[in-house]
Amino acid sequence: MRGDSASMKVLRPATADEAVRMYARAPKALPVAGGTDVMVLWNAGLLNGRVVLDLWGVEEWRKIRVRKDGILIGALATHARLREHPAIREKFPLLSEACATVGAEQIQNRGTIGGNVANASPAGDTFPALAVYEAVVHVASAKGRRTLPLSQVFAGVKKTALAPGELIEAIFLPMLPRRPDRRVFRKVGQRAAQTISKTVGAAVLFLNKDGTVEELRVAFGSVAPTVRRLRAAEDALKGRLLTAASAEEACGLIERDISPIDDMRSTREYRLRVTRNILRAFLWS
Repeated sequence: MRGDSASMKVLRPATADEAVRMYARAPKALPVAGGTDVMVLWNAGLLNGRVVLDLWGVEEWRKIRVRKDGILIGALATHARLREHPAIREKFPLLSEACATVGAEQIQNRGTIGGNVANASPAGDTFPALAVYEAVVHVASAKGRRTLPLSQVFAGVKKTALAPGELIEAIFLPMLPRRPDRRVFRKVGQRAAQTISKTVGAAVLFLNKDGTVEELRVAFGSVAPTVRRLRAAEDALKGRLLTAASAEEACGLIERDISPIDDMRSTREYRLRVTRNILRAFLWS
């Protein structure tokens, strides 16, 4: 049975304060941002009888604020805006590149960064970029506001650590200490476009003047229940010269942080091999 709008109650707040108050009064409501995933459920008739909290009208959550210490991205900023925003493209280009791979043009024009995070898919295309940029998620509820590092937001497949009544209102990207010496975003899927990731990764590398590794940040999605920083590989290279041997050593440590599975899109072995290949090419090519 297809979705029946007559059997769905929709709440439409106009401000952030109104949104958290409505959610407090209707805690079982389904928050909806761009609705690109929710429409699939609605068309299947799975939301009949549900109360929906439509956040699309909360204009203050659309703003992108450039500050000296970073960029504060409203939860309702769309992938298309982030793809084209001058400050994002200059300061956080991996996020811009990631947003350009999310679905088709129609999805990018409607889907939002806050909805993407709240959806908590293991294959979220923006998550590796957000992870290496060490994003901080701002949430609001009727009880107040708090912040969480992105690494603490995801609790499993399609699960978050948000408390009942909390809504994502913004995502903050702290400025990097300087421009990375290298960066990469790479998505591997069944097709070149409009595909769910088999593996998706992002990395930035800072080198000291003597050529040793000052800092490596690398994260992958679709290879664990949540996006993962490859901490073992990062730590193994800190302070060392990048050589074929040291790069290979780092690549050999990835299974300490990721645990791919076999599923309908790929196999565990393929995901491991491709992830290693991406990291190896980034570090030593």
